[in-house]
Amino acid sequence: MEVEIPPQFKLDGHGYSNEELKEVAYSLIKEGEDFEKEIGDFLLDWLSPDSELTVRTSGSTGIPIGVALKKQHMVNSAKVTGEYFGLEPGDRVLLCLSTGYIAGKMMLVRAMVLGLEIDFVAPTSRPLDGVSGSYKFCAMVPLQLESSINKLNQIETVIVGGAPVSLQLRKLISSSATRIFETYGMTETITHVAVRPLNHTDPNSDHNAFEILPDISISQDDRKCLVINAPNISDEPVITNDIVELISEREFLWLGRYDNIINSGGIKLIPEHIERKLSTLIKSRFFVGALPDEKLGQKLVLVVEGENIEGLKELILKADLNKFELPKEIFYLPAFKNTTNGKIMREKSLAMIKT
Repeated sequence: MEVEIPPQFKLDGHGYSNEELKEVAYSLIKEGEDFEKEIGDFLLDWLSPDSELTVRTSGSTGIPIGVALKKQHMVNSAKVTGEYFGLEPGDRVLLCLSTGYIAGKMMLVRAMVLGLEIDFVAPTSRPLDGVSGSYKFCAMVPLQLESSINKLNQIETVIVGGAPVSLQLRKLISSSATRIFETYGMTETITHVAVRPLNHTDPNSDHNAFEILPDISISQDDRKCLVINAPNISDEPVITNDIVELISEREFLWLGRYDNIINSGGIKLIPEHIERKLSTLIKSRFFVGALPDEKLGQKLVLVVEGENIEGLKELILKADLNKFELPKEIFYLPAFKNTTNGKIMREKSLAMIKT
């Protein structure tokens, strides 16, 4: 399947035909930096006659794997995003994510399908440093968003995904004129299938709920995990490991990951639920996890990135935690193990404590 590039499409300010874009891709692979080589590789994959391409998962919840995706499904996803966020041919968008993963690839796909003018920068933690001009749309991870708050006026709409957005960050962006949305999705769903606004919302509304995009339906399995039925982007229902609460046919609350559940003395604990309660008290990056325990099987521990926080034990007692949710121990690590897109690798970080 070869997709014809619309005439409005531009890459870093230049318009190209399909054949010319292939030459640009070869040049990026041969002469570019590592992130530019990834862009070149994907452009060649997209411009090939193959109807499918393979995308690797982030590896934040396990070993990265390759997932085969149909190009037509990616086109369908791009069109839904364009319609939902009002993207029009000729709009300027910014790519600041790695195109080694689905979120970065889909920024390029949206541009090539919708006829957008896309600029790209290195996928660093401070993507807007040195960037001038204004943009209609951009996708970021939370770390990038936090470091870009003072320059967000350059972008009309930002979507943020890859990791949960902390309450502290939500407070920092609450008064931003930029429209900012948190997304829910994964490689298998070709990025986001649901969104929720992070600012400019009715304070009386349930702003924690994700709303699914058009032509998608949701349900739960017997684990209370989300099941996504989206025939335009996946031939089969996508069974996730995300524990959710269904609010309506089109809305759900994300509670945490099934594979992160801690069984401590027969009590099942959801780490993400506890982390939300602690997020207003701890400014450093942190997570809660489990270590082996002879009596409990697993004991709940708090792991903080950086230096010791004075009085943290007493501070935790002020959080709305029940007796089972109180960490048994607190550990500090100089730096967490992270995926390339900024997600904390919980198991690998915990392993640093065990050794």
